Amino acid sequence: MLSQDQVQQAVGADAYGPDGDKIGKVGQIFLDDQTGEPVFATVNTGLFGMSENFVPISDASYSGDRFTLPFGKDRIKDAPSINPDDGHLSPDEEQRLYEYYGVAYSDSDQTSGTDYSDTDTSTDTREVSDRTDSTDDAMTRSEEQLQVGTQTRETGRARLRKYVETEQVNVSVPVRKEKAVLEREPITDSNYDEATDGPLISEEDHEVTLSEEVPVVDKEVKPVERVRLTTETEVHDETVSDEVRKERIDSEGDVGYTGTTDTTNR
Repeated sequence: MLSQDQVQQAVGADAYGPDGDKIGKVGQIFLDDQTGEPVFATVNTGLFGMSENFVPISDASYSGDRFTLPFGKDRIKDAPSINPDDGHLSPDEEQRLYEYYGVAYSDSDQTSGTDYSDTDTSTDTREVSDRTDSTDDAMTRSEEQLQVGTQTRETGRARLRKYVETEQVNVSVPVRKEKAVLEREPITDSNYDEATDGPLISEEDHEVTLSEEVPVVDKEVKPVERVRLTTETEVHDETVSDEVRKERIDSEGDVGYTGTTDTTNR
C-alpha cells in the first residue's frame, strides 16, 4: 500500500508497466471515501498524453521517480471510459473498473465509493495552472492546451546501383586503298634513248605491289562522371487537431464585473 507521502510524490510522475515499459504520467489519485486509502489513479496516455485512463493502484509501487503499475500499457489504454461527477467515482463505476482489471470487488467497496483526493496530490499534469487547497472565495479556471511536437519516421529508401550494359557504336574512319593504273606515253626525242635501251623484240614482265588500309579497333576505359546520393529537406505546414477542455465560470444574481473577463461566460 502506498503511503501518503508516496501518493503526493506520485502525482505527475512517470508511470511504468510490470515489464518496465513507460505508459504515461500519473494525473490524479482517488482515495477511498471511508478509509482514505489510495485506490485508483489516472494515467495520461494516447497522443500527447491527452487521454486519461483509470487503473487500480492497490498493488502499485513508487520508488525514486517511477510509479510502477501491475498492468501493461495496452490494458490501461483499453480501460472503460469513466467520467466521475465532482471528482467522485460511483460504486457502479468502481465495479466496472475492478471487473475489467480482474480485481476482487468486495461488498464493503460497493457502499463506500471513491473520492478524488483534493489534497496536494490533486495536481493534474494537464492543467495549465496549479490547483491548491484554497479556502478563499475565488475559483481557478483552467483549460487544456495542445502541446504539438514532431517526431522523425522513415518514409522510404533510395540507393545507387551500378550495372553494365552493351550498346552498338558506329564510327566512320577514312581508309586508303591502292589500285593499278595503266599509263601510256608516246616515244619522243626526250625518252627515245630510254625506250630503245634493250633488244628490239623481247618478252618482259613488270609487277607492282598494291596495298590498302583496314580499320583497327581498340578500347580504353575513361572515367566520365561521379554520381552520389544526397538528401535535401522540404518544409511544409500540417494542421493537427484534437479536442481540448475548458472550464467556464458562470455567475448568477446581481453581479458586477471587474478585471478581465474575455474568456469567462457571464
